[in-house]
Amino acid sequence: MTSYRQPGVVLTDHHFTVPLDHARPSGEQIELYGREVVAAGRAGGDGLPWLVYLEGGPGCAARRFTGKQAWLARAVQEYRVLLLDQRGTGRSTPANRQTLPLRGGPDAQADYLAHFRADSIVRDCELIRRRLTGGAPWTVLGQSFGGFCATHYLSSAPEGLDTVLVTGGLPSLDATADDVYRAAYPRIRRKAEAHYARYPLDVERARRVAAHLAGHRTVLPGGQLLTVEAFQSLGILLGGGDGSHQLHYLLENAFVRTPGGHTLSDAFQEAVQSQLSFASRPLYALLHEAIYAQGEGPTDWAAERVRKEFPEFDPATALACDAPLLFTGETVHPWHFDTDPALRPLRETAELLAARADWPALYDPARLAANTVPVAAAVYHDDMYVDTAHSLATARTVRGLRTWVTDEYEHDGVRASGTRVLDRLLALARGEV
Repeated sequence: MTSYRQPGVVLTDHHFTVPLDHARPSGEQIELYGREVVAAGRAGGDGLPWLVYLEGGPGCAARRFTGKQAWLARAVQEYRVLLLDQRGTGRSTPANRQTLPLRGGPDAQADYLAHFRADSIVRDCELIRRRLTGGAPWTVLGQSFGGFCATHYLSSAPEGLDTVLVTGGLPSLDATADDVYRAAYPRIRRKAEAHYARYPLDVERARRVAAHLAGHRTVLPGGQLLTVEAFQSLGILLGGGDGSHQLHYLLENAFVRTPGGHTLSDAFQEAVQSQLSFASRPLYALLHEAIYAQGEGPTDWAAERVRKEFPEFDPATALACDAPLLFTGETVHPWHFDTDPALRPLRETAELLAARADWPALYDPARLAANTVPVAAAVYHDDMYVDTAHSLATARTVRGLRTWVTDEYEHDGVRASGTRVLDRLLALARGEV
C-alpha cells in the first residue's frame, strides 16, 4: 500500500482482487481500487470505524477530492473513508472501447458487462469490508446511483451494514425503465422552463444554436458529432445546483463572427465537447437503463421510446412553431452511440444490453420492510434525476428509514452543501434530530 498526504488528510491506495462473477468465485478475477482517507491527526486510523462512499452513475469513479473538500471534511472527523472506484471505473479494471474488445465480440462484451450492476458492486463491497474491517459492519454513503447500490445492500446483505446514508438516490423498488422515464420527462421540462425564466435571453440563443445545427453538420474538436438532439442533452446540467448558470454561460458565447459569417465559436465547441463526451464514463451510457431492469423484459431503449410520448421535446416542431427549445436530461439514446467516438465501437454491445431480458431483481421489499439498520436519506424536492414520488414510496417501505425532504439543494446537494447534508443525515440516523 502507498500512502501520501494532502492538506489535512492522509491518503492510502488499496487494491483488491474480486471475482468477475460472484457466483463463480474461483473464476476470472478483476481488480478494484479504493482510496482510504483519514484525518491527518488520525493517520493510524486506530479505532476509527469505516465509511465506504459509493459514487453516482452508473459507471463513474469515486470523486477525486483535494484535502477536506465538501462532505469529506465531516466524514473524516469520525471515520476512515474508503472512496471506492466501482468495477469498471477509475483505477479499477477498466471497461471501455479500448479494453472491451479484449473480451471478444459484442456478445461476449455484453455478457461481461452484465456483471457490472448494483448486485455485483454490493458483493464486491462485502468482500472488501471483510478484508478491511475484520468483519465489523461499516457505514455506506450512497450518492445517486450509489444510493441504488445502498438500497440493494439493505436487501441482500444488511449484516454488513452499521448505518446507511443516501443522498438523492432512493430508487423505486418496482418501476420499469419506461415508468422511470415517463415520470422523468415532465420534471425535465420543468427544469428547462425554470432555466428560461431565469435567463430569458437564452430562449433565442438556444433556438439559434439548434437552427444552426439543423443546417450545418458540426463535428466537435474531439470528433463528437453535435446534432440538435445532442445539443438538447446539455440539459443534464440543469439537475445540478449551479447547472443552469453553467448552461447560460455556454449559450452566451455560442457564436463568433468570421469572414464567412457567424458560426459556433471554438470556445463553445470545446466546452460542449467536455460536457457531452462519455470517454471517461462509457458504462454510464451502456448500463444506464439496465440499472432499472428487474426481469420484466428488455429495456429496449426506454428513454428513446418514451420521449415520443412528449412531442414538446421534438426540436423540429419547436423551431417550426417558434417555441422554446426544450433541453433534455439524464437519458441515453441509440444516437449517442453514433455521435460519440468513445461509444461508436460499442453500438452493437449496447443494442444487446438493451435487448437483454434476464436481469435479476435488485430489491427485496419484504426484507426492507423488516429492516433494522439505521437509514437516513436526503430526498431533493423535484430532483431531475430521481423521481421524488418514487423515492418517498420506497422510504415508506424501508422500516425505520428517516427522510429529509428539501428544496434547498439539487441532486448534487451532498457536494454543494459543504458538510451540511452529511451532518444532517448522520443526526437523523442517530436519532439526534
